[in-house]
Amino acid sequence: MFDLLQLIARALVGAIPWTIALTVLSFFGGAILAIPLCAMRVSHVRLLNTVALSIILTLRSIPPIVWLFFMFFGIGSGLLHLSPFVSAVLGLALITAGNVAEIYRGALKAVPAGQFEAAKVLGLSSLRQYSDVLGPQIFRVALPSSATYAIGLLKDTAVASTIGVPELASAAYHVSMDTFKGIEVYATAGVMYFFISIFMAWSTRALDKRLRLRIAR
Repeated sequence: MFDLLQLIARALVGAIPWTIALTVLSFFGGAILAIPLCAMRVSHVRLLNTVALSIILTLRSIPPIVWLFFMFFGIGSGLLHLSPFVSAVLGLALITAGNVAEIYRGALKAVPAGQFEAAKVLGLSSLRQYSDVLGPQIFRVALPSSATYAIGLLKDTAVASTIGVPELASAAYHVSMDTFKGIEVYATAGVMYFFISIFMAWSTRALDKRLRLRIAR
């Protein structure tokens, strides 16, 4: 039994880099796209606010598999010819942008109003206000929710198997078909997902602790 589990683990471990790369690229791509969305969402210009809200609701309401199919079989089968991996990254990044934009908005509201006033009193430009004073505080508040979403995104990468990305869920399916050991294969894959999630949670806590110490100085 132990030898079988070792064999299964070796067969699955090659898919872990694909899963991690898909998670990291989708998350950071979406986190960047979320910045202008959040800016529009908190804008006092009603048109910008409405457009941002509509985009966010659209991104969050459509299931991940639909976005991936749209990217790969729709846009990716036209002039762009997107690969399965790129299609998956783009689809998951769009969903991430919609969710993280709302996390940013909540973090922005959590920063005390006095901090905004203090940044203005210092005579800093708008860019410096956010990069030097407000940004670190917003990031600190947004970090726990963003990390929770990133862990959820790790599990959502399993849908990329439907368009041919050789990530962990896809590898588990093929190994189970070859070995006829479904329980053992998927249990091993589940353990791998678990440990990756634990590592992500631990890394976030370590970063959060460092930020707390930095702000406390």
